[in-house]
Amino acid sequence: MPVTGKLRELSGLRLEPVADQRASRLWNGLIDRYHYLGYKPLPGAQLRYLIQWDHGVLGAVGFGAAAWKVAARDTWIGWTRQAREAHLGRVLNNARFLILPWVQVKHLASKVLALAARRVAQDFSARYGEAVVLLETFVEAPRFAGTCYRAANWQALGETTGRGKLDRHHRAALPRKTVYVYPLRVDFRTALGVAA
Repeated sequence: MPVTGKLRELSGLRLEPVADQRASRLWNGLIDRYHYLGYKPLPGAQLRYLIQWDHGVLGAVGFGAAAWKVAARDTWIGWTRQAREAHLGRVLNNARFLILPWVQVKHLASKVLALAARRVAQDFSARYGEAVVLLETFVEAPRFAGTCYRAANWQALGETTGRGKLDRHHRAALPRKTVYVYPLRVDFRTALGVAA
């Protein structure tokens, strides 16, 4: 059934943590069927949510371990290699974001990103005992414009090289992606080991 209308008409809009096998199977299935990258287990420590409203599921969003090295991100933070290795666990990657194809509600995606930004630090700390201070994501261009991230105040830093995390010989020819970040605290650089 199509979901259309205005954002304010979505009563009970919320992120439901994936907390049991049924929710996990649903999240995995939605991502596998409707996300262009399909389902793969998220790397490392992770948080997954179903995007819900009072009448059902609208999509899914997932966060996993941050990318090991990203030149644009690391330069922007001001990381040395040692600081990155010591504090990378405080960065969380928005690895999957899906609004189901039959859901056509303006501004829903940026609202979901705002909801996630408000809750992931608390959920991550409760689950893993680590303080997350920065979110990152990679948006494949020209497939996507990153409009919802910009509308939710994420900052574009530049592009990846198109090598991917498994390319040890500098031969991969993957699509380039725009790197976006969202600080969760004003003092995020200090929390990431960068002197003020």
